[in-house]
Amino acid sequence: MILNPEPNRYAGGQPDMQALQSLASDGLKHVINMRPHAETPDLAPADMAASAGLSYWNLPISGPGDLTRDNAQALDDKLAQIGDEPVLIHCASSNRVGAMMALRAAWLHQVNPDGALDLGERYGLTKMRPMVEAMLK
Repeated sequence: MILNPEPNRYAGGQPDMQALQSLASDGLKHVINMRPHAETPDLAPADMAASAGLSYWNLPISGPGDLTRDNAQALDDKLAQIGDEPVLIHCASSNRVGAMMALRAAWLHQVNPDGALDLGERYGLTKMRPMVEAMLK
């Protein structure tokens, strides 16, 4: 399932080639993959994105240890570079996407913790919510 939590921002689990092609035909320009390469040894996500005409960037978030200010800053920098162009940010389920978007909002954009958590949920934050909530206190 692909979420559309903000204008030109999409989030979801691992897309297949058909989904990428469909999103590209609807105007998607970029893909940010938060899955480490070890999670997808039989996939070539960069090649899939390129085949669909999309730019690709990997920000591997393996788990709670990667929920860092440095990774939030790297994500923020990439989103600033992308600007208003449509982007899909994905992991396996969108949980890590939601976690990083919540942390980015709170740490870098001064969104209050409740607002950041709400944003994270719109991006797919589920099981990591207690960890993120604790990090924002």
